Amino acid sequence: MAQVSADVHDNSAVPHDGQDIVPYVRTLGRKARAVSKQLGSMDAETKNAALLAIAHQLDASREALKAANTQDMDNGRNNALDAALLDRLHLTDARIDAMIEGLKTVVALPDPVGEIDGLKKRPNGLQIGKMRVPLGVIGIIYESRPNVTIDAAALCLKAGNAAILRGGSEARYSNAAIAACISAGLESANVPVAAVQVVSTTDRAAVGALIRMPEFVDVIIPRGGKSLIERISAEATVPVIKHLDGNCHVYIDGAADLVMAERIAFNAKCYRYGICGAMETLLVDTAIASHFLPVMAQRFSAHGVTLKGCERTRGIVDGIETASEADWETEYLGPTLAVRVVDGLDEAISHINRYGSGHTDAIVSEHLGRTRRFLAEVDSSSVMVNTPTCFADGAEYGLGAEIGISTGKLHARGPVGLEGLTTQKYIVLGDGQVRG
Repeated sequence: MAQVSADVHDNSAVPHDGQDIVPYVRTLGRKARAVSKQLGSMDAETKNAALLAIAHQLDASREALKAANTQDMDNGRNNALDAALLDRLHLTDARIDAMIEGLKTVVALPDPVGEIDGLKKRPNGLQIGKMRVPLGVIGIIYESRPNVTIDAAALCLKAGNAAILRGGSEARYSNAAIAACISAGLESANVPVAAVQVVSTTDRAAVGALIRMPEFVDVIIPRGGKSLIERISAEATVPVIKHLDGNCHVYIDGAADLVMAERIAFNAKCYRYGICGAMETLLVDTAIASHFLPVMAQRFSAHGVTLKGCERTRGIVDGIETASEADWETEYLGPTLAVRVVDGLDEAISHINRYGSGHTDAIVSEHLGRTRRFLAEVDSSSVMVNTPTCFADGAEYGLGAEIGISTGKLHARGPVGLEGLTTQKYIVLGDGQVRG
């Protein structure tokens, strides 16, 4: 399959000034709404063929993708983007491979559309159950990571939804190149190109328009920094599936296997600093703090991690910074870690539920009763036992790619995969019953 260039993606209607933004975005919405019904009834074979065609286009367009990404990376460095954002932005051959594999993984997943659950027969003979159906049109707003463009396109399409994708300005050239691959793949599979539309303007007014047109968009999914999520949650007139910040905790219990705990705590922080599942606060039971913290401080220091500790932590480990109240609430997304010594499980749970973002939190302990309490009482979308928080990921959960990790409690919670992009309706099957 031939390499495609960015001009395959239709940019003919891209606005040139702020006054044209709203009509442009509404045109995208109108096109998406028009094809959404067709997508909702499309068979899995056709959707899978489109996803594989997109994968082929990505593979054939590697040089164009990396060249576009080089422009974004150069602009990012010139604009002083921090290391975590640059890491998210970077598009390497390995990450292109991962996007291709992500598409193939979604192809291999069962199509959720049309699944019928809980069909039960009533005394009058009626059979009542629930059928899984697409949400319709999904608007996704995200920052930095160009691979999100592929993840979002794949999941929305497989779940039978039309998608309008708006990436961050820092990834504009990368997203345009990826959009070209998506459009060419859809076209070659005879799927409407409007099934996945990437907003071609970086004007912030496009976000405001997208989140305020419920006649065309059924759900908004923001994925990015806390300020972006808060803005969209406050201003949207379309329902929002929220992905708030990942202020994740690992609690090392007094009954922990300390060798295991060292591996888990180190991996939770240092696997990748820029992911939302990275540990940002380490909580340590006072019963084992004097043994555990000096070892971990040495490991983190050797890896370039800056520690900020409470008074008791600083009494055990010399030379670390003082943690402020704000540090307990901070998602660093970099080589900084807050550390607090706590008086057992109750204080650990209280700290997490007060300062955490409801994303992912873990306990390391060999005490069954404490781990069960932790699972029951920590109010987060993922709660883990004896494993690091960096496993909070749709692929690791067997969902394929993910749109994001919902920290809300309605509709979807945790990693949002195919099922999270669908809803259910009641179906009632009769054979002539009437209500008397």
